[in-house]
Amino acid sequence: MIRAGTLAEANRNSGEWVFIDLGFAKEAKSCGLLIGENDPEELTFSDMINSMLNIIGLSRKPLNLLIEAPLSIAFDEHGNPTGRAIEKRGRQFRYWYLGLGCCVLVAATYLLRSIHNTRPRREVRLFEGFASFKPRRKRSSHSNDILKLREAIWSDGTKCGEIVPPHRLAASPNHKLCSAFEVAGMDFGIPTVVELSR
Repeated sequence: MIRAGTLAEANRNSGEWVFIDLGFAKEAKSCGLLIGENDPEELTFSDMINSMLNIIGLSRKPLNLLIEAPLSIAFDEHGNPTGRAIEKRGRQFRYWYLGLGCCVLVAATYLLRSIHNTRPRREVRLFEGFASFKPRRKRSSHSNDILKLREAIWSDGTKCGEIVPPHRLAASPNHKLCSAFEVAGMDFGIPTVVELSR
């Protein structure tokens, strides 16, 4: 079973944890993978999926899966795509339906379809990582991003980030939030978001 992770489960002790900084490239090691207390790895998209499918089958304990990609989306009152509250800072925006956000949403769809098709025996709880507003001059890496996301969870959001519950994601009361995967026949609900510090 795959479902949205809750605010109460967004802590170090709620189950096993896997963190993914998702990429979608033909040959490059565009994905970061961090399993619990281990060191991060950088993998190709296909290698990351194979690793995840192995992890899913290793245990029956609940697995908290944090993916740095849009896992919920928003539409305005007219049914047009619109940004979520976390996707705008001042004049900057990183909307789920534009550019890289849209690309990693497609990658997340393929990842979750692969997991869903295995009919996992363990509960998989989804959490969204949001690490989109990074200083332009500062070099980032998949490994650094997932280490920071883990630190945010391990500290219950008191270090380097904030844990945002689903009810705070809509930018307006007129906006409709839904699972990003409803359109693919996989409604996992709206996950809690771990947002790296502004």
